[in-house]
Amino acid sequence: MNLEQSRLRAAHERTEDWQRWGPYLSERQWGTVREDYSEDGSAWESFPHDHARRRAYRWGEDGLQGWSDRQCRLCFAPALWNGQDTILKERLFGLTGNEGNHGEDVKECYYYLDSTPTHSYTKALYKYPHARYPYAHIRDANLKATRQEKEIELADTGIFDENRYFDITQEVAKRAPEDILWRISATNHGPDAAPLHLLPTLWFRNTWSWGYPNGPMREVEEKPEMALRDGAVVADHPVAGQYTLAAEDRVAWLFTENETNSDRLFQQPSSSPYTKDAFHRA
Repeated sequence: MNLEQSRLRAAHERTEDWQRWGPYLSERQWGTVREDYSEDGSAWESFPHDHARRRAYRWGEDGLQGWSDRQCRLCFAPALWNGQDTILKERLFGLTGNEGNHGEDVKECYYYLDSTPTHSYTKALYKYPHARYPYAHIRDANLKATRQEKEIELADTGIFDENRYFDITQEVAKRAPEDILWRISATNHGPDAAPLHLLPTLWFRNTWSWGYPNGPMREVEEKPEMALRDGAVVADHPVAGQYTLAAEDRVAWLFTENETNSDRLFQQPSSSPYTKDAFHRA
C-alpha cells in the first residue's frame, strides 16, 4: 500500500479526514439557481457577474483555483490584478445562457493539471493577460452572433498575441489533513516586463446575515472572526474551529467584511462600511 492508498483508507475508516479540505470551491456561484432570489425565476439575470464582487453569496462561494472545507465555511483562492483591469480577477467570467450564442460559456483559459484522490497534491494553471480583460467586447460580440456562427473566445480578441500573458500556477500539498501548503507561481511569457499584483485571499462564507433565529446550525447564529496575530492571520469559526494562515514572503495584509455593498448596488444603507468589494476599491 502506497502513501495515497493509506490516506484513502484512513479517510474511509474516518481515522483521519484527508478529504475534508480540497479544491471544492465553485468556479462560478453568480448567475446560478443557487443564488436566484428573483420573483420570476430568472437565475441568469438575478445575480450577474458584475454583482459578484459586491454581493455576499448565501449558499456558496467562488474563486480562481479555489479551496475550501467540505461545508464551504472557510475558503482560500488567489486573486490577481494586472494594473489594467477595472476590477480584480477573483473569479471566472463567462456568458449567461441568454448572452452566449451557443448558450452558457466561461470565457477564460484555465486548466486542472493534477490531483491525487485525497487532494494531498493538486496543481492548476490560469492564464492571465497583461492587457485589460475585454468583458464588454466578449459579451457584446457573442450577443450579436447568430447560433450558426462560431463563439467568440478570449483568444479571438488578440489579447494573448505575442504571448503577453502570465501563467499563474498554484500547487497545493498537504503534510497532514489540516496542514496545507499553497505555492503560487507567476511566469511572464511576454517580451516585456509587466506588473502583476498577487492577492491570496482567505474568507468565511457568509452564514450569519440571513436571519435564521431557530436554525439548526450554530454557525448561522455566531459570526466567525479573523485577526492578525504575530504576523499571521488567525481565523476562528464557531463550528469549524481555528486555523492560521501564514505567508513565507513579506506581505501587506488587508481586511474587510464579506458583506454586500447595498449602497452601491441597491441605493440602500450597507450593514457595514467594510464591504465585499473593498479590495477592488483599494
